[in-house]
Amino acid sequence: MNIDKITGSTRLACLLGQPARHSLSPAIHNAVFSGSNIDAVYLAFDVAPDDLAQVVSGLRALSFLGASVTMPHKEAVISLCDSVTDRARMLASVNTLIPSDDGLLLGDCTDGMGCVGALLAHGVRIESQRVVVVGAGATARACIHALAAAGAASVGVFNRTESRGKAAAALAGTVGHVVGESDIATANIIVHATPQGMSKQGMNKQGMGDVPFDVHLIHKDQVVLDAVYQPLETPLLAYARTAGATTIDGLHMLIHQGIEQQFLWTSSRPEPGPMRAAAERELMKRSANN
Repeated sequence: MNIDKITGSTRLACLLGQPARHSLSPAIHNAVFSGSNIDAVYLAFDVAPDDLAQVVSGLRALSFLGASVTMPHKEAVISLCDSVTDRARMLASVNTLIPSDDGLLLGDCTDGMGCVGALLAHGVRIESQRVVVVGAGATARACIHALAAAGAASVGVFNRTESRGKAAAALAGTVGHVVGESDIATANIIVHATPQGMSKQGMNKQGMGDVPFDVHLIHKDQVVLDAVYQPLETPLLAYARTAGATTIDGLHMLIHQGIEQQFLWTSSRPEPGPMRAAAERELMKRSANN
C-alpha cells in the first residue's frame, strides 16, 4: 500500500475482529485495490464485542466501501444489519458487510464460496463426488452448505460432538449425514475445518501430529483441503502430501472468499495470483521478524 495515493476521496474497507492484527486480509485486499486502481484502503480493526455496535454505526456514518467480519463477531453482527442473505441466515454467520447507496447494510457469508472456489481453481471436480468435512464450527458449516450447493453427491460430517455434527450436516439437505472416522478413507475430497494444525507441533512417532483424525486413512486418490493457513504446511497437509494426495492449503480458501467479497463491494472479481503473492510476502516478512 502506498500512503501517497491516499486522498480525501479514498474510501475505507476493513476487518472487524478480535484479535485482528494477525490477519492477512489487509495484504490481500490492498493488493487488489492497488492493482485495480481502486481508490480505497483496507485496515484491520481490533474490536471488542461490547464495541461492535458502535463501530458498525461509525462505519455507516463514514460511507465505507465494505467490511470483513471474523471471530468473534460473525453471529453478533447479524442483528446490526438491515438485511442478510438467505445463506447467511441459514448459517447464522456473516463475514461480509455490504453498504448500499441508500445507507442500508447487507450481511453475507462468503466462507463456503472460498472453499468451493479453492477446489475449482485446482481443477477439482465437486459435482457427484463424496466429500467429508471435518468439524462443525462456523467455517465447517459454511463449507458444508456450499459443497452441497455445488453438487456433491454426499457431504459427510465428522465431528467429535455428534449433536453438533448432525446440525451441521442438515445444512447439506438430503446429501448431508454424520460419518465415522473410517468413512474418511472412502471420500473423494476431505475438507479440514477445525483450528487444529495452527500450532507448530509436528508429527509424532506415529505420524499423527496435530490432526483430529487418523491420517493413515488418507491415500493418493483423494484431495485434501485444510482451511488453516498459518502455517501453510500443516501437519495434515504434510502427511497428505507424503501419501500422494492432492493438497490445497488454507490460503487458497482465504483468497477465494476474499475474491467474492471484492465482487460484493466492487462488482469485480480480481485474479487470485496477485492476492496470493501479497499474502506470501506478508508471511515471509513476519517470519523474518520472529
